[in-house]
Amino acid sequence: MKIRPLRDNILLEPLKEEKKRGGIILPDTVEKERPEKARVLAVGPGKIDKDGKRIPLDVKKGDIVLFTKYGPNEIKMEGPKTGKEVEYLIAKEEDILAIIE
Repeated sequence: MKIRPLRDNILLEPLKEEKKRGGIILPDTVEKERPEKARVLAVGPGKIDKDGKRIPLDVKKGDIVLFTKYGPNEIKMEGPKTGKEVEYLIAKEEDILAIIE
């Protein structure tokens, strides 16, 4: 199944990071906080302004972005290669805080 975001929506793949505190690596089970960094998998065509012109998004496929913790919506789908359930996020462009370069 393929997902094509509409308007200013962005499909994100959360990036898992090991959390370190004082040089100690904490396992994923210690903290269940949603990651705030993700890879952009697909973007919508952009919003339409009041004059009917499309406003393109600032992010593009492949960008690594920081997003607001509780902004995106979670969706779970079957992974394209493994068949296992995979978690994706769909966010509005306004939920994206920065592009990591």
